[in-house]
Amino acid sequence: MKTLFKTALKLNEVAAQTATNAADWLFRKDILVQSGKTGYDVIAELDPMRVRYYEPELQAPRASLVDGEEETPPQRQHGIPLVLVPPLGVTTETFDLMPDRSLVKFMVQAGFRVYLIDWGKPERKHAHLGLYDYSHDMMGEALKAIRAHSRSEDISLMGWCMGGLLCLLYAGYGEDRRIQNLVTIASPVDLRNGRNIMSVASNTLNVTARFIRKYSEFRLDRINPALFSPPGWVVSLGFKLTAPVASITTYWDLLTRLSDRDFVVQHTTTSDYLNNMMLYPGGVVRDFMVRFAVDNKLAKGRMKVGDKFTELQNIRSNLLVFAGDTDHLVPASMAKQSLKLVSSDDKTFMLAPGGHMGVILGSKAVSNVWQTSADWLRPRSQVTKTPARRKKAAKAAA
Repeated sequence: MKTLFKTALKLNEVAAQTATNAADWLFRKDILVQSGKTGYDVIAELDPMRVRYYEPELQAPRASLVDGEEETPPQRQHGIPLVLVPPLGVTTETFDLMPDRSLVKFMVQAGFRVYLIDWGKPERKHAHLGLYDYSHDMMGEALKAIRAHSRSEDISLMGWCMGGLLCLLYAGYGEDRRIQNLVTIASPVDLRNGRNIMSVASNTLNVTARFIRKYSEFRLDRINPALFSPPGWVVSLGFKLTAPVASITTYWDLLTRLSDRDFVVQHTTTSDYLNNMMLYPGGVVRDFMVRFAVDNKLAKGRMKVGDKFTELQNIRSNLLVFAGDTDHLVPASMAKQSLKLVSSDDKTFMLAPGGHMGVILGSKAVSNVWQTSADWLRPRSQVTKTPARRKKAAKAAA
């Protein structure tokens, strides 16, 4: 009888929790969504872009063993600041998805001075913005503000997907020689090197474009870029199609685990992120179709963007490249091509578990990508001080 009573109480508790979670999920989803909770300051704005700075968390003082005095541990801040670069089309919550799965928070706690380029929420009026605007002008302005704020000319860049590609394009212009470290995650360089939907689309578009170029005056880059701007729901669908089975089964998981508050919070937060992608600037889509899908010039290391050429041989930064082992959108063969083209002496490729989104957002990303990146960056983010004698000699010579 006692066991039966305990079982009944347990079932009643589960039923009550299930009902509460179901009601919140249906009518008050905003209290379940936990993305974007890490505090930050905006240090620069350039429509539609903003630059965020994440303050280091204050550490509680520890008691000293001498005379009962308190001793505050020093902040473990590395000299070279880290700049996170998300892709376009997604919200910046990519790097701050949940309090216990936040890349910005993780890197702050690892001792880095963390900045993030927030590309904002593009509207139809921003359709003219192309790859050059983002990879040269806006990146340049963002890094200028970061250098002024951090008082460090040397910086580290870390980008996922298109974010990593923008980093490569920016560094490839050869105008900024103070990029100390560069980390790319699932960033495509050679669109034809693989057996996946992107390579098939690229090859098909290339064949079609060559035929059209030969027999007509029609050119993609002459079309109004506004016609290329996919709405947010199309971007959401595209990301979900990178793992279609997972997109379907996740709702079944929710139904079977509705009594688990933590799971419901995690599911709702992730779904909110996936369902709220943003309009993609048409100019970028058009440039990507022409420069990458049709011409695929970056695969050989040199590509014209706007009025300038970006050349990957200009990159001498320490380079760490990740690819997801089950990424069907940007397989390893597409991502690791950059290592063959840069002039870096220190360059590493790593295959991490996960698909295109899982490699940066999945539960295994914390140990396999975040921690690995922090460990790789740490010894490469120390400022080398000029010896006193050398300083005096330089001063005397001046």
